[in-house]
Amino acid sequence: MSNTVPNTDFKQWLVSLKTRIRQSQIKAAIRVNEELLRLYWDLGHDIVVRQMDAAWGSGFFEQLSQELRAEFPDMKGFSVVNLTYCKRFYQFYIQDTIIRQQLVSELQNAENQDVTFLQQVVEEIRPQLGGEFKVHPIFQIPWGHHVLLFTKCKTVAEALFYVRKTIENGWSRAVLMNFLDTDLYRRQGKALNNFDRLLPDAQSDLAKEILKAPYNLDFLTLTEGYKERELEIALSENITKMLLELGNGFAYVGRQVPVQVGSKELFMDMLFYHLKLRCYVVIELKACEFDGAFTGQLGVYVSAVNHQLRGEHDNPTLGLLICKTKDNVMAQYSLESSSQPIGISEYELSHLLPENMKSSLPSIEEIEEKLKEI
Repeated sequence: MSNTVPNTDFKQWLVSLKTRIRQSQIKAAIRVNEELLRLYWDLGHDIVVRQMDAAWGSGFFEQLSQELRAEFPDMKGFSVVNLTYCKRFYQFYIQDTIIRQQLVSELQNAENQDVTFLQQVVEEIRPQLGGEFKVHPIFQIPWGHHVLLFTKCKTVAEALFYVRKTIENGWSRAVLMNFLDTDLYRRQGKALNNFDRLLPDAQSDLAKEILKAPYNLDFLTLTEGYKERELEIALSENITKMLLELGNGFAYVGRQVPVQVGSKELFMDMLFYHLKLRCYVVIELKACEFDGAFTGQLGVYVSAVNHQLRGEHDNPTLGLLICKTKDNVMAQYSLESSSQPIGISEYELSHLLPENMKSSLPSIEEIEEKLKEI
């Protein structure tokens, strides 16, 4: 009788076992993180409610740190700095609850106010206080992320925006820092568009979320007086950073993608596909102020993609025009006259090299020639 396990059955079982172990590890890590955050929340609550640092003087945090470290030498997180962060963690999220509760109370006495709606807003942002915690979003991201949020965000609404984005997209702390530095909260969904008029409600809402105003392109190195083609090439050469700035869900198709329109072959600056929206996104770059004619040009590209590239299960193609500057009134009028779903935004590019530096830098060919001489 053989002691060998049938090869196929064993391999299938092993694959299943490994998957279950990984899932268990992930669940355990999430649970540990959740319990740690609850501990920090409770600790912050006690310090604030009992006013411990005020009652026991300036040495309170030092004394508490010494006591906890002595009792739990293998646990991290009991430094003076981290204990003060626990207090700030609780204070930061509780402030909005208090403010909104006061707001509802005040508005209940006002005429013609939708109090039910306001109460729903309060419940949306309120951490679960006291008793058993529900798994509120703030307990689902790492502590290091929270330190960034309550030290950099101005409001709870802003912090919760980043909390949800972190959960949805699995952002690391470095990625979160990048979006905090570029102020994604105030840029996302702010671009002018005509999506409400031309797209179904569900797609319109999501499509507006993927737009930003302005787009931050400071990761590019360009000289003063750069041309549109240089901007386009620089973006394609930094496509990883470009995709990060565009946001989650964008897949790069190519640049200068050709489409045949009648007897003419036209070339789109950049073409993407958005995985969540399930549609193509045509991006046109203009290194100048917005002109109404740009919308018509982009509309032709969008229509061409719908006819030539859009698949049976794809949603209508979107157009995104990114200009150096724009007049909002002119842009809005242009959007109202368009029959294609288009967004119009601007870009920021603050780091430019002097134009005369371009000629002083050696080309790749020149560098290669010098290397041959060595």
